[in-house]
Amino acid sequence: MSGTDLRAAREHLELTQVQAARRWRVSQAYLSLMERGKRPVPNRVARLAVRSDQRLATGLAPDSVLRKTTDFERQLGSLGYPGFQYLADVRNVENPAAVVLATLRAREVPARVTEALPWVLLTYQHLDWDWLLDQVRLVNGQNRLGFLVTLAKQLAERQGNQTARTELEHVEQRLQEARLVKEDSMGRSLTSVERDHLRTARSAFAAHWNVLTSLDVEQLRYAG
Repeated sequence: MSGTDLRAAREHLELTQVQAARRWRVSQAYLSLMERGKRPVPNRVARLAVRSDQRLATGLAPDSVLRKTTDFERQLGSLGYPGFQYLADVRNVENPAAVVLATLRAREVPARVTEALPWVLLTYQHLDWDWLLDQVRLVNGQNRLGFLVTLAKQLAERQGNQTARTELEHVEQRLQEARLVKEDSMGRSLTSVERDHLRTARSAFAAHWNVLTSLDVEQLRYAG
């Protein structure tokens, strides 16, 4: 995407440079340089601009997108997740914040879908966190999201991605303020025996977020 294209997308969205810079998580000064061709447009910013423009063109807000389908594997494939890329529909790229929220709202979530979510949060670290956190509180999903954000932060640390780590740590701190006492099973139906086992076998940060899961960063196939 060229700087001219980026400016056209912003103007189509009827955003000022300050508003667009906040949405796309860049400084207004840097956005100005990109629009004038003084700096290249990163792929991350280009993807965010295109997705914002697509939602405007189709009249879809993030919560409308998540109601379109419950096919989590296809949604994750459209975001580029390696495990489900073979299912991706390149004509219909999903909003990452909406995909994450859809899984947090679901009663039953396949384990391989849950495993993909830290990848989404790390890859799309500049997603619309304000919207996502507001929506998550409405469905009492902040513990589950907090756990996933912590996993994504650990992935960033492994990769030496300090920028992503800082971003995710900030989100983690915001979720700390809304942490719930109620246990969360991470979208799985558990027997009483399984619940008792996980209470003793889970990691310290899973216990902190009060989620019943044995998932940790070592089990993520893409962690390296």
